Amino acid sequence: MANLKIIISGGGTGGHIFPAIAIANAIKVKRPDTEFLFVGAKGKMEMTKVPEAGFEIVGLPIMGLQRSFTVQNLKFPIKLMKSLRKARRIVKEFKPDLAIGVGGYASGPLLRAARKAKVPTMIQEQNSYAGLTNKLLGKSADKICVAYHGMEKFFPKDKLVLTGNPVRSEVIKLEGKKARAEEHFELQKDKKTLLIVGGSLGAWSINEAVENAIEAWSKKNIQVIWQTGKLFHSKAVKAAVGHESWLKVTEFINRMDLAYAAADLIVSRAGAIAVSEICLVKKPAIFIPLPTAAEDHQTKNANVLVTVGAAEIINDEQVREELGSKVTTLINDENALQSLSENIAPLGYHDAADLIADEAFKLIDN
Repeated sequence: MANLKIIISGGGTGGHIFPAIAIANAIKVKRPDTEFLFVGAKGKMEMTKVPEAGFEIVGLPIMGLQRSFTVQNLKFPIKLMKSLRKARRIVKEFKPDLAIGVGGYASGPLLRAARKAKVPTMIQEQNSYAGLTNKLLGKSADKICVAYHGMEKFFPKDKLVLTGNPVRSEVIKLEGKKARAEEHFELQKDKKTLLIVGGSLGAWSINEAVENAIEAWSKKNIQVIWQTGKLFHSKAVKAAVGHESWLKVTEFINRMDLAYAAADLIVSRAGAIAVSEICLVKKPAIFIPLPTAAEDHQTKNANVLVTVGAAEIINDEQVREELGSKVTTLINDENALQSLSENIAPLGYHDAADLIADEAFKLIDN
C-alpha cells in the first residue's frame, strides 16, 4: 500500500490541539507509514505544541472575529483571503488522502480548500454545543465524529459517528501511581487531596475563590494542589505563605497523570477535554464553566454530567463565595464522592482516538 498523507487542521486552545495530536498518534500506530502535516493559526499555541509532539506544522495568517466591533475586525477579510490562498497551495503541494478538522480558526480555510480539491474531509467536534467553524464545515464534511449524543441538532444525522473525545493516553493511566503522586507533590497520606485546575492559563475567578477559602480550609484535614496559571501565580505564592505544608502552589502541572492519581476531588473548568479526562479517570468533580465560552458551551458540557448525578456545578459569578464551603462539605462526604465517581465512570470513551482513526481509514478506502 502507498504511504498515506493526512492533513490535520485547527487549534487555538489545548482543547483542539491535544485531540488532534491524539488522533494522529492513533493513526500512526495503525499505519506507521502515514505522513502528517498539521495546519494551524500563526501565533497560536499549536505552533509550538504540535512540533513538541513530533509533527510538522505550517501556519495560516487567519484570525477570529471579535464579538464586539474593534479595529482588529477590519483585518479579518484580508487575513481570510490570504489564508484561503495559502490553504489551496498547501493542499495542492501536499496532496493529502484525507483532511481532518478539529475546530479553531485554521480548520475553516483548510477544509474548504480540501473539499474544492475533492479530498475527503472529516471533522471532530469536542463539545456538546458545536462551534461555529465546525457547524459551517459540517454541511459539506464526509464524516463528523462527536463526543455527545444529540448532535444531530447541529449536523446531518447520517454523517455522525459517536466516538467520544480523544485524550492523551499517558494522562489517564493512573494505576499504581498514587504513592508516586504523593511523593511528587509532597503530600501527606492521611489527608484528602483537592486538585484545582483552571486550564493551562489558569482561571482568575477560581483562583480568587481559592484565595478566599485558604483560612477556612487550613482548619480542615485536607490538602490542595493548586494550579494557578501564569498570571495569578505570584499572588498565589504570597497567599500560601504559612500554609505550604498543605497548599501546593504550581503555575502549571506537567504531570497531570500524577495530579489525577492524587486527587480525591477535582475543581475544574468544563472544557471538553477536561471533562473527557475527568470522566476517564472516574474522579468526583466540581465544574465552574467559563462564562465567556462561545455559546456558553462549557455550561452545556457540565450539565450533561450534572443531570445524571455525575458532577457538581458552581456558576462562575458565584464561585468566589461558594467554592470554599462546597469543597469542605463534599470532600468529607464519602457517600457523595463514591456516587459521583460511579456515575461519571460510564461517560468516558477509552477508545475514542482509535474509533476516529478507523473512520479516517474508511473514508480513505472509499
